[in-house]
Amino acid sequence: MLKMKKNVLKITAVLGLTTVLLNSCGPKENVPLVYFPDMYFPVAYDPLMKAQDAYSDHENEIPAFVKNNGATGLSPVEGSVAQNKDGVFEESLLPKNVDEYNAGYDASKKITASPLNPANAAKDIERGKFLFERTCAACHGVGGDGQGPIVQSGAYSGVPNYADREVTVGSVHYVLTNGRNAMGSYAGQLNPGDRWRVAMYVMSAFKKGAAPAAATEAAPATTETTTETKK
Repeated sequence: MLKMKKNVLKITAVLGLTTVLLNSCGPKENVPLVYFPDMYFPVAYDPLMKAQDAYSDHENEIPAFVKNNGATGLSPVEGSVAQNKDGVFEESLLPKNVDEYNAGYDASKKITASPLNPANAAKDIERGKFLFERTCAACHGVGGDGQGPIVQSGAYSGVPNYADREVTVGSVHYVLTNGRNAMGSYAGQLNPGDRWRVAMYVMSAFKKGAAPAAATEAAPATTETTTETKK
């Protein structure tokens, strides 16, 4: 008798589990019972649409989404690298081989003014200084002499002194974007606009008084408002 009761309980447990599994794996229309509904109905967030739980009628109440009117496309967190916020970069211009790189570098030396708004030059250079000291000075030094703490420690060498280099704001930006020799690209650390700002600061702080670059036909207004037009 006791053995029969155990068998009945086992059969009942198996049938119950089978029922749950069949219901949770069956068609999604008019589902009577769902085990782990958030797994059965995965919520695929579309950044351009309102977030909503697929298995209920109430709207998603995640605070960040609520503040964004329910949309899930949020602004990048502070410290992340936004993509081309200033609208001054085209992915198609990135070099695809050595020849394209060298041609692009030569062409960049003819660029003596950044594409950023000249009216904001002072603020752009100020931000460029902030970024340079936190991103570049470890190798290039705060004075642009190539004697940053990493170089002085003996861990790295061969960093040039900006005063000894024939550079323009365009070539500095090009190297920041694509790298050159032992220096890698900083496109992952600085967005396109900020790379121009760092280049503007380099020209303003370390190339003052240098001979004008080849393209000296820049408009007077640009020359007055952007110090990066000097080579």
